[in-house]
Amino acid sequence: MISRGFQIIVSVCLFVLILLPANAEEVPALAEKVEKGELPPIADRLPKTPFVVSYEANGKSLGKYGGELRLLMGKAKDIGQMTVYSYARLVGYSSDYSIKPDIAEAVDIVEGREFTFTLREGHRWSDGHPLTSEDFRYYWEDMVKHAELGRKGVPSAMLVDGQEPVFEVIDERTFKYSWNKPNPAFLPALAAPSPLYVYRPAHYMKQYHTDYADKETLVSIVEKLRVKDWTGAHTRMQRQRRPENPALPSLQAWKNTTPPPSTRFIFERNPYYHRVDPKGRQLPYIDRVIMSIVSKDVIPAKTGTGEADLQGRYLRFDNVPFLKQGEEKGGYKTFLWSVGKGSQIALFPNLNTNDPTWREVVRDVRFRRALSMGIDRDEINDSIYFGLANPSANTVMPQSDLYKDEYATKWATLDIELANKLLDEMGLDKRNEDGVRLLSDGRAMEITVESAGESTEETDVLELITDHLRKIGLQLFVRSSQRDIFRRRAYSGDTVLSAFNGMDNALASPSMTPEELAPTAQPQLQWPKWGQFSETNGKAGETVDMPTAEVQLQLYKKWLAAPTEDGQRKIWHSMLENYSDQVFSIGTVNNSRQPIVVAKDLQNVPEEGVYAWLPTSYFGHYQPDTFWYDR
Repeated sequence: MISRGFQIIVSVCLFVLILLPANAEEVPALAEKVEKGELPPIADRLPKTPFVVSYEANGKSLGKYGGELRLLMGKAKDIGQMTVYSYARLVGYSSDYSIKPDIAEAVDIVEGREFTFTLREGHRWSDGHPLTSEDFRYYWEDMVKHAELGRKGVPSAMLVDGQEPVFEVIDERTFKYSWNKPNPAFLPALAAPSPLYVYRPAHYMKQYHTDYADKETLVSIVEKLRVKDWTGAHTRMQRQRRPENPALPSLQAWKNTTPPPSTRFIFERNPYYHRVDPKGRQLPYIDRVIMSIVSKDVIPAKTGTGEADLQGRYLRFDNVPFLKQGEEKGGYKTFLWSVGKGSQIALFPNLNTNDPTWREVVRDVRFRRALSMGIDRDEINDSIYFGLANPSANTVMPQSDLYKDEYATKWATLDIELANKLLDEMGLDKRNEDGVRLLSDGRAMEITVESAGESTEETDVLELITDHLRKIGLQLFVRSSQRDIFRRRAYSGDTVLSAFNGMDNALASPSMTPEELAPTAQPQLQWPKWGQFSETNGKAGETVDMPTAEVQLQLYKKWLAAPTEDGQRKIWHSMLENYSDQVFSIGTVNNSRQPIVVAKDLQNVPEEGVYAWLPTSYFGHYQPDTFWYDR
């Protein structure tokens, strides 16, 4: 956790920066604007205590300014990936996955329940307006707590046992959130790939707010935007995660300049960006990012002909041979990063299935254990992943300091004899003429595995699993549908078994939330109705009526109240141990490989990395503002 001690580290950075020359190097792309008086000089654009990016620890080199970074995306809403990649956060994950100040200069935490933030003096939005406590007050008082704008209520990460925080502005740069009990979910939410944004550019947004704007002007804005009322206008114009409004001031490294709809979005450098390299030169090095929207089906082909400078999204492991062949002609390199999921493909027995006979079966841990032990993970690894992945249950990866071998291997090694014995013990010992076991009501144990069908890789893995499970008397059939339909079927209880990716955060540390291991959200395919109940505070879904799942939920609630990292660590281990033993989901392999295509002259992109939503924000963890072209 961040403590008062971190402020000492910040003061050291301040001392170094004070010694920098007043005529620090100007960004070449901005020099003309500075000369014309359209922008202040670099010394007046940077905060007095910029964020100094560490290069030595991360193996980075000092870069040159200039160039355009080309990205390919498959749909217009992928514009939001730019915010994920840029990864400027109030607090963010550092190289060791601990949370440190970023946009904030310091965070002072008392007993895990009081969080006092100090902003960097002189930090400005991309339009040059100061970033102050007013931007945080505006979000809390004029959005969340406003009778009309705040109808969705207080974000869940800002609630502790249903209690919202007390928000206080201390001065222009300092503000505080406090609860009666610890809130360990707060900082991880601020540091997330899709973060909790507790601020808005108040000076800009007030023109869309009924408490501040001229009424007649606001009416005309509503009409122009073709929305229902002023709240619709405000919501559309304030989006931080999906930066579709070019006029919205930003704190990211690059700012969108292209209004939608478009197939080519241009992001220009933020002249007031708060990070510098070790020599005090303002980042980013690269001037512009060009995001082209094309059909996702052609992205591998376009990448292979050199049309992207940095590409991971929409590339799959089975694209690697093709990508390797095109390297010389396309002018790029293909790196193989680890995929940071608990399992590349996992099976999820739906404990909330509507079929009463199947529900009794899948809730019996012996069935889930037998299913897991019937899978030959070594064959999957050798046949699909060329032996580069790790056979494993759906759990944290070896890179996590919470990892234990037993979590990866518990009930997750091939044992056909024991799997058959467990199913026989359940009374499922009768079979039909094809050798398929029979349910208690006489039906054959034919299981439809439902999936979103988004990759041939998944199809190939499920085909192997189908062959494996015939040896224990189970017949699998695969049904693929669009992701929305697939999810709706699982949520409503119409599925018995689903296939999808495993844990999103397999690089977890004790201070990260273990919510994936307990029924906390509807998208959890093994217990969607219980998750919905938790997510909606009992307004929808079903209460947990299975003791072993209830144990996970109660442990998660204890983690939310744990005031120390040691306490959080113990709870994490209890949850991981129970999750593996109860086989609430069934993993296949993890640490598989994600192809990352990088232009040959693009520097500071690590050859080895972890490609994950959480906590690395895909490329964001590796600070694309430090990438540069050696041209």
